[in-house]
Amino acid sequence: MMSTSLTIVIFIIILALIFDYINGFHDSANSIATIVSTQVLKPRQAVLWAAFFNFIAFLLFDAQVAKTIGTGIINPSIVDNTLLISTLSGAIIWNLITWWFGLPSSSSHALIGGLIGSGLMKGDLRFLSGKEL
Repeated sequence: MMSTSLTIVIFIIILALIFDYINGFHDSANSIATIVSTQVLKPRQAVLWAAFFNFIAFLLFDAQVAKTIGTGIINPSIVDNTLLISTLSGAIIWNLITWWFGLPSSSSHALIGGLIGSGLMKGDLRFLSGKEL
């Protein structure tokens, strides 16, 4: 039988994979909309282009956005399982709402907003990264 901690970790990993999947169809569509609508590329070419560069981007660029999200927005000392679940859930829900209504939005910004909101709801002003009050 699995421990409660392991179950929670697996649940967080599943939520992160769901967010990543939704990020793929949410932001990729936004990134190729212009080149498809202007007929620079055909839809199939644009999807292949986006898939290729989304896959190899980590090889070509630094992970500065990931570093900022991980340590530059909220104080890492307040991060716990509840905060991670809340952050991911909020970002997933926001992405699905904006996708359903056809509103352009950024999955990264949804994740950052979820992180800030979860930090605020934790009720601790130490949530700000680098700010000890």
